Amino acid sequence: MTLRSLSAAAAAAVLLAVPASAEIRRPECVAPAQPGGGFDLTCRVAQAGLEKQFDRPIEVTFMPGGIGAVAFNAFNTTRADDADAIVAFSTGSLLNLAVGKYGNWTIDDARWVGTAGADYGAVVVRADSPYKTLSDVMDAVKADPSNVVIGAGGSVGSQDWMKAALLMKSVEIDARKMRYVAFDGGGDAIAGLLGGSIAVYTGDVGEMVSHLEAGDLRVLAAMSDERLDPPFDQIPTAKEQGYDATWTIMRGFYVGKDVSDEDYNAWVEAFRAAYATEEFATLQHEKGLMPLDVAGDELTALVKEQSQTLHALAKDSGLIQ
Repeated sequence: MTLRSLSAAAAAAVLLAVPASAEIRRPECVAPAQPGGGFDLTCRVAQAGLEKQFDRPIEVTFMPGGIGAVAFNAFNTTRADDADAIVAFSTGSLLNLAVGKYGNWTIDDARWVGTAGADYGAVVVRADSPYKTLSDVMDAVKADPSNVVIGAGGSVGSQDWMKAALLMKSVEIDARKMRYVAFDGGGDAIAGLLGGSIAVYTGDVGEMVSHLEAGDLRVLAAMSDERLDPPFDQIPTAKEQGYDATWTIMRGFYVGKDVSDEDYNAWVEAFRAAYATEEFATLQHEKGLMPLDVAGDELTALVKEQSQTLHALAKDSGLIQ
């Protein structure tokens, strides 16, 4: 999957302060999962990164269910014209749309606003795990897939399941033999890992900042093409350890499809203004995200491009016919 970012020249051309539309009275970011996972992280970027763009702070609320399905349905029915709220999404959301996990809704049933940054898949264990390297995990899987309990924030066919499936594919193991436990979001999956109900978590690098600081989790591999910037530069990639499995995650926001052009553009310009500041780049770094600053029509085009790629990948994996 290809990710593009705005040029510095384009970002610099945007005004540093964009007055909010009169209709955006109570800015809100909806994280469509329980607290503590990637959607929570995404909303925190909006909350801190756009704090100068509106007259009051952005409130973060949670709407768990179906790894984003409940929220996507709400913003196509009762809140389709809600100008005050943006909703966090990721590449996983686009995958779920591509394979029909959000019902009959498609990417055309939302207005794509802006990005928070790019993240990458991660293979994570507890700090006291007997698995010290990714090879330890993969050797155990090859010996008996049923003996290694892998879990993540999504059901079979979700983004996090796909990460694990790609790892299985790299050692020619049928993903259907994998012992997989599904949770409703990354926060629940991390709690399951810490509680011992799973042994390996296929999550996201960006979720790991606080846990690396606390020392309770260990990241065995980043699913990026190359090593990431500090503080993740000490994490080896899956590829350098001999496993051809990469997963790039776009993190961003949408609004309901019936939001007016005026209010949609107010959100878009707020993000573009934030992208033009050094503070936003610093915030991305602190949250473990790589730069990916795309809004408005550019993001809509990128969403369509990624959706086509994900649909092809899902078909190749047998998730859809």
